Amino acid sequence: MDGLKTLQDAVLYLSDFETCRAVMTKSRWPDGAIRCPRCNSDHVVWLEKARVWKCYRKHDHPKFSLKTNTVFEDSPLGLDKWLPALWLVVNCKNGVSSCKTARDLGVTQKTAWFVNHRLRFALKDGGFGPLSGEVEAGETFIGGKARNMHVEKRKRRITGSGGHNKTGVMGIVERGGKVCTKVVDTTKKKTLQSEIRRHVEAGSALYTDSLLSYDGLEGEYAHLVVDHGVQYVDGRVHTIRA
Repeated sequence: MDGLKTLQDAVLYLSDFETCRAVMTKSRWPDGAIRCPRCNSDHVVWLEKARVWKCYRKHDHPKFSLKTNTVFEDSPLGLDKWLPALWLVVNCKNGVSSCKTARDLGVTQKTAWFVNHRLRFALKDGGFGPLSGEVEAGETFIGGKARNMHVEKRKRRITGSGGHNKTGVMGIVERGGKVCTKVVDTTKKKTLQSEIRRHVEAGSALYTDSLLSYDGLEGEYAHLVVDHGVQYVDGRVHTIRA
């Protein structure tokens, strides 16, 4: 978006989907080879009507869009709103309020607040793309320890063992870079691997513990495991300590 001197320039320039597509493609795949963000394959085809790519390697989610694995994902707002909002955040040196963003882009103040905060968070972490390089992943359950509770409270709240009645949390860390945390309903394979594929660039070095839920990631990542029953650090292979 170099050369856009005013917000009006940005809004007019980015009002066309093909322009947004060109900007995002250049940013995400600077070498010009479109790659699946889930498996890193370049065997993909553009589906014009759906405005998505389809990957021809076999995995659960073969279709991906310009937003997939970016800060724009999971938002119904189009790139014609997101990219001008990004221009505003980057170019307004004294900051931009959600009220101003709402007026300038024609969205509600609540939407503008969400957009501004998500963009600032992404810029603070150094970018909009997935985690890459050396990445650690781990999971834990958060909740009060039974031995610290009053006996009546313990009887009322603790009705099982292990992670029962506690909140599951997954953390993914790019060494020297970004951090991603997510509350998860379960620590089963489908859930944990889905989060890893969503947030970690294919081909990255991935370090986890020996939980069986991580089995099967070797084909997409340089996956190395440390068994916490034996040791917590094996050279460069270690994970998040909860």
